[in-house]
Amino acid sequence: MCTVLGYQGMKMTRARFEQLLSRTRMRGPDDTRVEQLPGGGFLGFQRLAIMGLTEEGMQPFHRGSLTAVCNGELYGFRALKEQLEAQGVAFAGDSDCELLLPLYERMGTDVFASLDAEFACILYDASRGGLVAARDPIGIRPLFYGHDASGGIAFASEARSLVGWVDEIRPFPPGCYYADGQIVRYRDIGAADEMIDADEEELCAGIRERLIAGVEKRLDSDAPLGFLLSGGLDSSLVCAIAARKLKKPIRTFAIGMEKDAIDLKYARRVAEYIGAEHTEFFMTPQQVRDSLEEVISVLGTYDITTVRASMGMYLLCKAIHEHADVRVLLTGEVSDELFGYKYTDFAPSADEFQRESQKRVRELYAYDVLRADRCIADNSIEARVPFGDLEFVKYVMSIDPEKKRNHTGKGKYLLRRAFEGDWLPFDILWREKAAFSDAVGHSMVDDLKQYAAEVYAGRDWRALCAQYGTNAPFTPESLLYREIFEKYYPGQAAMIPGFWLPNPAWEGCRVDDPSARVLANYGASGM
Repeated sequence: MCTVLGYQGMKMTRARFEQLLSRTRMRGPDDTRVEQLPGGGFLGFQRLAIMGLTEEGMQPFHRGSLTAVCNGELYGFRALKEQLEAQGVAFAGDSDCELLLPLYERMGTDVFASLDAEFACILYDASRGGLVAARDPIGIRPLFYGHDASGGIAFASEARSLVGWVDEIRPFPPGCYYADGQIVRYRDIGAADEMIDADEEELCAGIRERLIAGVEKRLDSDAPLGFLLSGGLDSSLVCAIAARKLKKPIRTFAIGMEKDAIDLKYARRVAEYIGAEHTEFFMTPQQVRDSLEEVISVLGTYDITTVRASMGMYLLCKAIHEHADVRVLLTGEVSDELFGYKYTDFAPSADEFQRESQKRVRELYAYDVLRADRCIADNSIEARVPFGDLEFVKYVMSIDPEKKRNHTGKGKYLLRRAFEGDWLPFDILWREKAAFSDAVGHSMVDDLKQYAAEVYAGRDWRALCAQYGTNAPFTPESLLYREIFEKYYPGQAAMIPGFWLPNPAWEGCRVDDPSARVLANYGASGM
């Protein structure tokens, strides 16, 4: 995934900066470089080589008085590079991120709104006399910031690089850039300026074409590709599209608890159907317990849903890192927020459905895409998220929400309908959804709850919860996660907007557990 770290100020030594950068070594294990900036400060980069694998692809990149580091993928960059070369721009290597500086040179901060990319970047612009930073509209690539005691500003790929350095660690808002001391929003990913006027057939065609395009552009890699396959609808569609486009067996990976993994059989069925080279891994309750603190320290969150769903994903990515040469993984995140989830069946109106979807999409950076980034990047692999393709998101968010509501008894009806045919087996395309944290095995969540109960046995856990102000825990499980979080990120609870829970304003959604298992409409999910 790569690491970027930047600082503008006077209160930092090179040795200290390098030590802070080293905290995220697993994100970029191939090479490290730190450069001092004029007027005080540093730019640092740790590389995971994906595009342009030669030394010339190493960052920071330079162009005149500009210097940049970027953790990102610029899709369609090869055609854009040819256009720039025709205009006389020379490139040192084949990295997509090298295009950022000549584009910025021509467009200034307007460049960020023009990019079809997942990115987090930091530039030093001598003409501005300081740093410029930006993040993609969904926040698929992470970026945090804060100020030190002297007023200097720091930007980092992960919060752990800023712990003990800045007073308040803040997530850099997606779809924004920082320049001249101000944060400016260049795109609101949740906005839908006008609804698409189309019938069901046209909508399904639009969904299908855009998702295929979103997958296809993410298959461009100079490093080996792999695919996370849970057996659910979203990851299965990504794999089916990729297999058809690549016209060769793709490499798929799945994980489950030893005794009750729900989705492994479905993942296996999809893999066989599309002719994939499929690998299964298993995890035990003891592995889950032993890995819990490590996972929370990597995630930088105490959110119950995120922690639960990360246990299987982290252990799966760790196994892939140890047993395969894969450097890029395509995943199925973002679909739920666009098309709806089990709890959105309770939305009282189309307007409420749309507002909820907008809220969830705007907060993805703190939940699902945070999980995907940390679980994958901490194992020295890059995550790519086709459902987060900007054109795809824009299209789906502009569909009349009444047409996305569950009127058929099957959630995500339009998405399923869009891929009828021979893309997937019928029973996979139309099966009920199980949450990933449940699908690896219901016993995993139950065991985590039991473990927390054991930790606080004989103690007043409610009193311990009451010690916290921001997003106070409310169960032994959430208390356990919060205490581990505070050990690694003391006083930084405000980094997380809140607990991912169904909207409590809706009848049927006033629950104290985020698992869809507690909802009345869970039905045959996870069977």
